[in-house]
This record gives sequence, C-alpha cells and structure tokens, in this order.
Amino acid sequence: MIKLKNILTKILEVICVIMFAFITIVGTYQIVTRYVFNAPSTVSEELLTYSFTWLALLAAALVFAKREHMRMGFLADKFSGNALRWIYIFSELLVILFAALIMIYGGTSITKLTMTQVTASLGIPMSMIYVIVPICGIFVILFGVINIYELLRAKEVKPLSAKKETVISNKSAVVQKAIVKGDK
Repeated sequence: MIKLKNILTKILEVICVIMFAFITIVGTYQIVTRYVFNAPSTVSEELLTYSFTWLALLAAALVFAKREHMRMGFLADKFSGNALRWIYIFSELLVILFAALIMIYGGTSITKLTMTQVTASLGIPMSMIYVIVPICGIFVILFGVINIYELLRAKEVKPLSAKKETVISNKSAVVQKAIVKGDK
C-alpha cells in the first residue's frame, strides 16, 4: 500500500510540475500578446483558467496524500495515543465521505450534464474540464484509505501539527534560557 502511495504521489508531483510550467508559459504568452503586441489572446485566458483548476485539484489530492493539508489541530492536539489515532481515522473517513459524495458523485453528475456543452474559445467539451473532479475524488479516497491503513499500523501516532516549527521554537526557548543563565 505504501509503495502504491509513493508511486501515485510521484506521478502527481510530475503532473503538477508540468502543469505549473505550462501555466507559466501560457501566462507569459498572454502577457506578451496583450502588452507587447496589443493583441490579447482569448484562447490563452480560457486555457489558463481551466489549467489552473486542474492544477489546484491535482495539488489538493497530492497534499492530502502527504498529509500536509491545512487542518485545525486545536482539538486533536489535546489528545495522544489511541485517542489521537481514532480522531485522525475519523477525520480521514469524513474526507473520504466528502470525496465520494461531492467529488465522485457530484463530479460525475456535472461531467455527464456538460457532455454537449463546449467552451467558448477552445471549443472543447466542458465535460473534459469537469472530469478532473471525479478523478481527484478517486485519488483522495485512495489516499484516505492508505492513510487509515498507515494509522492503524503505526506503533505511535503524533499530532500532525508537531512539525519543524515547534522544534525550532523549542530550541530557541532553550537557547533563550541558556542566555539568561549565562548573564546571571
């Protein structure tokens, strides 16, 4: 399971980097055509909008896989051990439920509804734009299941908010105490 997660995160990382580079190139092209040649490109505007949407959803799935997404840890940080493990599992289950209902069911519904519609400038079916929602929903569910598997197998579960920032602030507090003791 962990090997699958690593492979999928690497694939998503590569896709996100390529999409970001693509957005940068198209954005630069749009700026040059608008301000240098005074002939704005309508195709690039639409392409940027839809590419950014795809990038945002793919990056959200990637960040969820790495468990680096924003979270409010004020409740979870008060627990430790098995209680913390079950809070995180419950959180993962809620995200899986959201992904199943909104991203997969809702995304599939909107994709089906827009099969006959085409974009204004590019002329591609709108369903090609919306199909990313259920695709990312599948990624989120898969990563959620893997995260639960990892939580169940872990010997110890620590709060996710206990990151480098906490360690750095603790070190500076120790240094501060040492300076105070040295002055006396």
